[in-house]
Amino acid sequence: MTKKQNTVEDIKRITEEENVRFLRLMFTDIMGTIKNVEVPVSQLDKVLNNKMMFDGSSIEGFVRIEESDMYLYPDLSTWMIFPWESDHGKVARLICDIYNPDGEPFAGDPRGNLKRALKDMKDLGFTSFNLGPEPEFFLFKLDEDGKITTDLNDRGGYFDFAPTDLGENCRRDIVLELESLGFEVEASHHEVAPGQHEIDFKYADVIEACDNIQTFKLVVKTIARKHGLHATFMPKPLYGISGSGMHCNMSLFKGDENVFYDEEGAMQLSQTAYHFLGGLLKHARAYTAVCNPTVNSYKRLVPGYEAPVYVAWSGRNRSPLVRVPESRGLSTRLELRSVDPSANPYLSMAVLLQAGLDGIKNEIDPPEAVDRNIYVMNEEERNEAQIHDLPSTLHNAIKELRKDEVMIEALGKHIYANFVEAKRMEWAAFRQTVSEWEREQYLELY
Repeated sequence: MTKKQNTVEDIKRITEEENVRFLRLMFTDIMGTIKNVEVPVSQLDKVLNNKMMFDGSSIEGFVRIEESDMYLYPDLSTWMIFPWESDHGKVARLICDIYNPDGEPFAGDPRGNLKRALKDMKDLGFTSFNLGPEPEFFLFKLDEDGKITTDLNDRGGYFDFAPTDLGENCRRDIVLELESLGFEVEASHHEVAPGQHEIDFKYADVIEACDNIQTFKLVVKTIARKHGLHATFMPKPLYGISGSGMHCNMSLFKGDENVFYDEEGAMQLSQTAYHFLGGLLKHARAYTAVCNPTVNSYKRLVPGYEAPVYVAWSGRNRSPLVRVPESRGLSTRLELRSVDPSANPYLSMAVLLQAGLDGIKNEIDPPEAVDRNIYVMNEEERNEAQIHDLPSTLHNAIKELRKDEVMIEALGKHIYANFVEAKRMEWAAFRQTVSEWEREQYLELY
C-alpha cells in the first residue's frame, strides 16, 4: 500500500465529499484480535484532536477497572473508506495508538510497543525495518443456517486453478477488494492443502505492514462471508493436511541501502545480515511463544507438512527455520518460516526485530548453513550440526520465553505479564479437556 500523508483538513474534506457517516477507530489487543470503537461522523473533530476515550478495562490484557480510561490517537496515514458498507452512508477507518490519560503511550498497546523496538533500531543507526508477509488461510463452507462447517469448498492443490479450485472466485474478489483499498498484491494462488489459499502483498515499513495484515484479515473474512464461506487463519484446522503459515520476509535499511546486501560477502550477504540471522536463531525457541501463540499452532509445527521444526538456516533448502531467498540487491532478505497467522503481527515483529538487533549488537555468528533435508537426519547428526528443535507445545514455548531476558524486554513488562498469564490459562484449559481422540483410543481398551 502507498502510505498517504493525510492532514486533518484532507480527512475533513474527504469525509464530506464521500458522504462518510461512521468512523471505525481500530486497534489490536495483546492477543492479536482487532478491536474497534465505532462513532458517528459528528465526533470527527474529537477523534482528530486525540480526545476520543474508551474503557480499557473491557479489553483483555489492558488495564484494571480502576484505571480504565484510555485515549485513542488515530494515525492519519491509515485513513481508509470501506467500500462494502454504504447503506446508511460510508464507513471509514483509522488505526489508532493507545495513550494513557497523562499523554504517555500505553505500555500494553502492541502497536506502540513495536514503535519502541523501532526506536532501539534507529539508535543503532538503521532507518527502517521492512516486512513482506505471506499469510495463508482456509475457506470452509457455511451451512444453511450460516454456521461454520469443516467442509472444504474444493479439492484443489498447490497452484491449482478452476474448476478444481472453487475458491478462485472468492480469492479473486478478495484481491480486487484489496487493490481498491491500495494494496499492491504480488501473488494469489491455491496452497498445498485442499481449501487453502495464499495472497502475498508487497513489503512495507514494518508498522504499515502489520497494519496491512490486520486489514487483510478483515477483508478476507468479509468477502468470504459474501461467498457463503468462512475464512479462518487458524494454524491447523484439519488433521492430515498442511497448516497455514505466515512466512515473514525481513530486511533492514539505512536510507535507500539494504544493509543485508554485500556484493563481496559470502552468498552476497553482509556481516550485518549474518549477525541478524545469528540473533534470530539464538532466540528462536523463546519467540516461538509469540509467533506461534495458540495450542493449535504446535499441531502445524510437526515433520512432514512443510512447516519448520528445527532451528537452522539455509540458502535453498526449505526445511529449516530461516531461508535466504535468491533475490539480492534491494530485495535481499531473510525469510522466517515458522510464524503462523494467529500471531499478533505487532508483537511478533517486535520480538523478531529485537532478536536480530541483539545479534547485531553482540556480533552473534550463525552456525553453518544446512543444505540437506533436516527431516532425514538422525538426532546425532542434528546435534553435530548444532540444530535444535523448536518447542513442541505452547507450554514448552512459554517456558523458553520465560528464560529469555531479551525477548521479555522486547515485549515490555505489561505485555509480557498479561500474555504469559493468558497463555498459561489457555494451556490449563486445553490440558483439562478430554478429546475425541482420547475416547477413541482408551474408552474401550481400558
